[in-house]
Amino acid sequence: MSILVVGLSHRSAPVAVLERAAVAGDDLVKLLHAVHASANVAEAAIVSTCNRVEIYAVVEKFHGGVSAISELLALHSGVPLDDLSRHLYVHYEERAVQHVFAVACGLESMVVGEGQILGQIRQAFRLAQEEGTLGRDLHDVLQQSLRVGKRAHHETGIDKAGASLVSVGLDVAVRHLGPLEDVRALVVGAGSMSSLAAATLSRAGAREVVIANRTPARAQRLAESLDVPSRAIGLAELDAALAEADLVVSCTGAAGLVITAEQLAAQGIGADGRRRFLLDLALPHDVDRAVRDLPGVGLAGLDDLRTAQEAAEAIGPEAVEAARRIVCAEVEAFLSAARAAAVAPTVVALRSKAAEVVEAELARLSGRVPEMDVRARKEIEQTVRRVVDKLLHAPTVRVKELAAAPGGDSYADALRELFDLDPKAPEAVARADIREADVPEAAVPRLDGRDPNQECAEADCVSPASAPGRDALSEAVSDAVSEVVADAVSDAMSDGVNAETVNAQAASVRAVSARDAVPAHEGDET
Repeated sequence: MSILVVGLSHRSAPVAVLERAAVAGDDLVKLLHAVHASANVAEAAIVSTCNRVEIYAVVEKFHGGVSAISELLALHSGVPLDDLSRHLYVHYEERAVQHVFAVACGLESMVVGEGQILGQIRQAFRLAQEEGTLGRDLHDVLQQSLRVGKRAHHETGIDKAGASLVSVGLDVAVRHLGPLEDVRALVVGAGSMSSLAAATLSRAGAREVVIANRTPARAQRLAESLDVPSRAIGLAELDAALAEADLVVSCTGAAGLVITAEQLAAQGIGADGRRRFLLDLALPHDVDRAVRDLPGVGLAGLDDLRTAQEAAEAIGPEAVEAARRIVCAEVEAFLSAARAAAVAPTVVALRSKAAEVVEAELARLSGRVPEMDVRARKEIEQTVRRVVDKLLHAPTVRVKELAAAPGGDSYADALRELFDLDPKAPEAVARADIREADVPEAAVPRLDGRDPNQECAEADCVSPASAPGRDALSEAVSDAVSEVVADAVSDAMSDGVNAETVNAQAASVRAVSARDAVPAHEGDET
């Protein structure tokens, strides 16, 4: 199974194509299940924002996965596959992980460093989890991407160096209207982007902020949260509010136009000599492009903001470069830990088989020499165990070292072949169920200082030391897992990569191995 990303964004497609590909609500759920039901797809999640639609999947076959996902995107958007394919990008395996981490850091955003993408990835995670399309591999990638994004923002300040999409748009408005102090502002919509716009206008000292929304209660709550005079209205009052406003910010998510040129002209806008500016942050567009033809009326949409952002020089190049270094280090750590975790079940299975052989031979010896005294029996047991440990030490250490490199899983296959391991043994050790937990606390570092990785381990793990009836087999399994985990962490630290990533993967291996190695007792759930 491998990670695959298929998508399009402001970097690869014009806004007109992005508008047709945009997906939300019930359509998003339908597309998610359609992708997940595809023949070569085992897991799926969709990140859909105002400037990107990306499908993250775990696939069995690269070409089959790309073809299925591309066809579904074409079917959903109504754009012929041949035309859509020109705008699609594809990332696979290591490049896919790198892309997801870079997206979470805001490095792929229209406004570099914007922090809203973290919430959008978190929403994609939750939806996939709720709809049952998320498995262990995609769970780990998305969860770690949120940690990486938070780390990049915290350590580099990239979210401060790059302004938000709203801030870039309001900068364009200032060039048309002048300072925002004493401006009458109208915000159409009450979602996250509209709320950010309203809060920004409030901090800028706008004379009044009017919130227009289909649901008056939501508009009222947003209006009450502002520090400047504000009020809420329904969409039925929109025309009158447009006539009064100097600045209009619209982001509703409606399927069609919300504000048209004819609508503005009917209110005398363009004929009264006043300058006005409309900022359209919606995809598809809320505002008719023809409003630019009205005298004194300015308009900026996503295309214009892209141009403004690309022309801006103060986006913090040092912060961007630091964030890219973090992404590279985190990708290396994540993949190394994943490869170590993948080989760990084989090492555990080998140790378990060796423990079984030792126990069988010791039992055979006891039957043949029943008169052996206790001291001699213990010496022989310790000698046999030491011999087996020394024989296994070199191949297990070497396979863990080799597993850290790309293609390292082939060495685990060789180990299973050479020692004639039961193919089902590593699978039993590796078997894990994804916890039905909300992602925010588990996915990002906690503000209270507690380690989310440790918290996850404490919640999921069965403590082998406290399990009753602990036998030689479970002890061998636990020892092997501990050695694998310790070596993985040590190797990561010596290579200078992020140990937090390795610890998170290692905790998962400990939890699974401990749970599966300790026999179930009467009354335990199995």
